[in-house]
Amino acid sequence: MSRAVSMSTDPAAEAGPATGTDTGAAADTGPGIGPDTGAGAVRVRGRVAVIVPAAGKGERLGPGAPKALRELGGFPLLVHAVRTLVTARSVDLVVVAAPPSAEGVAEVQRLLADLPGDTRVVAGGDTRQESVSLALATLPEDCDVVLVHDAARALTPVDVVEAVVAAVRDGAGAVIPVLPVADTVKAVDGDLVTATVDRSTLRAVQTPQGFTRDVLTKAHAAADPTLPATDDAGLVEALGLPVRTVPGHAEAFKITTPFDLVLAEAVLRRRR
Repeated sequence: MSRAVSMSTDPAAEAGPATGTDTGAAADTGPGIGPDTGAGAVRVRGRVAVIVPAAGKGERLGPGAPKALRELGGFPLLVHAVRTLVTARSVDLVVVAAPPSAEGVAEVQRLLADLPGDTRVVAGGDTRQESVSLALATLPEDCDVVLVHDAARALTPVDVVEAVVAAVRDGAGAVIPVLPVADTVKAVDGDLVTATVDRSTLRAVQTPQGFTRDVLTKAHAAADPTLPATDDAGLVEALGLPVRTVPGHAEAFKITTPFDLVLAEAVLRRRR
């Protein structure tokens, strides 16, 4: 099932999480390009769409509503995430992949109805990978830059969104926000340590991840649905294409456990 509804509402809707400073480029029009070609890469034109897969159950948060619909500070994680996306100057369209049922789609439409901007809801799939593919297939032809963002990273600052878009517009076919790994990392076999990993080359990956539409479409077309990747950049890596990094942000952490919710509440209190 695929159902899309466009909602454009009052920009004066309640302000969400802090959004920071716009660092992105204004949207142009015209065709997109492929992977990063280095110096002299052609600037990517066209509109920017963000896909938000929100059909996951989120079992680590315990029984109850789907993860994206769990509340944080009185609003679902999904609402926090989409509210930030629609405030980004570079973003033209947000497409949310809802739980794959008529009731799930209707509930997400209701939750997002009061947000400003062009926000659409489609039925997602049984996996994250399938949800992204279904949403990708519904995008208008003039969307040449596509971001994929986890609703569970509900407090991601808008600066991160703008930095990812700017990097794709500057010619990178795939872009991910990352943070250095602070903890010592060990390789283990069962309960025995086998090695200490050099963390200087490791990065923790966040979202939104950005792509030219051509690259993301090719990556999903080539993906094995029986071996789902943990992120979309992994699908691009499997094609042998380069993935560029930009700085992430500590507040873009993924809310997947009850303890994460406690941390997120603390971040919200500080922002207010």
